[in-house]
Amino acid sequence: MKIRFSIVSYNSELYFKTIALRYEVLRRPLGLEFTSEQLLKECNDYHLAGSDENGNLHCCLVLTPIDIMTVQMRQVVVENTMRGKGIGGKLVEYSEEIAKEKGFKIMILHARESAIEFYLKHNYEVVGEPFQEVNIPHRFMRKSLVERN
Repeated sequence: MKIRFSIVSYNSELYFKTIALRYEVLRRPLGLEFTSEQLLKECNDYHLAGSDENGNLHCCLVLTPIDIMTVQMRQVVVENTMRGKGIGGKLVEYSEEIAKEKGFKIMILHARESAIEFYLKHNYEVVGEPFQEVNIPHRFMRKSLVERN
C-alpha cells in the first residue's frame, strides 16, 4: 500500500480526521479527551498526515514550534492495523524534512517508554531522566536536523 504524506490545514476535514485518530489511539486508552483549549492552541502548529490512494488516513503527527531553532514532534499516531509496516518511520522522516524546510535545526519530543526504541532507531537521543506525562512514563528525546560533514 502506498502512503502519501501531506501537510494538513488547521480546521480542515482532514484535520478533524487526525483528531479522531489521535483520540482513538492515544487518548481514549488513557481515558482522556481533547479540550477545545488544547485544540485551539494547535492553530499555529504543522499537522502532518499519511493517507492511502483512497484517501483513508493511516497516520499523523503534530509539529509545534518552540522557538526559531526548535520544533517539538508530538501526538505521533499510526493506525493500529498499520503498525509494523514502516509507515511510522516514513512519517517521522517526512516530519524532519518539513521541519528543515521551515528552518528548524532541532527536533525534540516526549517519547512514551514503549516508543523509545523506535526513536533511537531514527537517531534520536535520550536526554535527562524519565518523567510522567498523562500519567505514564516518558523520556525527553532530541535530534539535530543539521547535516554533519
